[in-house]
Amino acid sequence: MMRVINLLFIPLFIASTGIAQINVKQYENVDLYVKNLGPLPLLNVASISDTLTQKFSDKTLKSRAIFSWIANNIALDPKAVRSNDTKNIQPENVILNRKTTSLGFATLVQEMCSLADIRCLTVDGYSRFNTDQISEMPEDLNHSWNVIQLSTSPSNWYYVDAAKASGSLDKKFMVFTPGFSGCYFFSEKNIFNMDHFPDNNAWMLGIGSISAKAFYDLPIIGTASYIYKTQAFFPAQGFIKSNTTKANSFTIKLEKNNEISNVSIIIGDGATQSKLERINFTNENGEIKFNYTFKKEGDYPFKILANGIMLLTYKIEAAED
Repeated sequence: MMRVINLLFIPLFIASTGIAQINVKQYENVDLYVKNLGPLPLLNVASISDTLTQKFSDKTLKSRAIFSWIANNIALDPKAVRSNDTKNIQPENVILNRKTTSLGFATLVQEMCSLADIRCLTVDGYSRFNTDQISEMPEDLNHSWNVIQLSTSPSNWYYVDAAKASGSLDKKFMVFTPGFSGCYFFSEKNIFNMDHFPDNNAWMLGIGSISAKAFYDLPIIGTASYIYKTQAFFPAQGFIKSNTTKANSFTIKLEKNNEISNVSIIIGDGATQSKLERINFTNENGEIKFNYTFKKEGDYPFKILANGIMLLTYKIEAAED
């Protein structure tokens, strides 16, 4: 049975995924193969799926090829995302337009996997993209992703989010910036669940928030959380009230903490965003710890980076004592 618990600052023990035989180098080779194929502009959905997967016998590598091609060749459509437009989410339309919503991404992943004889389903739910969404539940579902099954075992379902892997939209969902990330393929389930919440709890693989409200109270999960495997963090709530004289303590438990050479922060966003500020931290018993005083009054994002990559983002409300 899948377990759903409220996330607190406790270690999350992540079990083996059963795909250890597929190493990172093999994914790199698949990604390079896909890159060399290019956008395949003259092919339909079925032909693209066949072209991507015929080289591989393993379903994990077939899935990776599909994920990699879609994330590198399809863009998020800002206008459609803003209006929640579902008119052009059909796979052939996505291939034709080369842009869509997260639901269009998930629909295309599902179709191509099905053509490659890989069981894949679309999951609708929630995700957060900026600090305005912390503690603010939307009226409607706002994101879609996929689950892929490699065998009949319940443990052999895996998460895929090609939309997030393709790049990002700005805070106002006006501009898409492409930027492929392989972290959203067969992601560590407990980390993925800090970043996604399904509308149907049956698709909560592993450990996650007890409710959508609890999920929205978390800080924003960055790519570095997937890379260095965030297991827990404190404060556990994404919204922090502070004053300009109080030092705030932060603790982040990372499975790959020994790979962290620097921790830095950025305050604010847009025109008011500060420069990258490297901070002193300790690594005690596998936990990254540091203190920070918010000397600037106001409401703003507080972005924590590990080795220059976004790890967590909190929403700060700082006032004079």
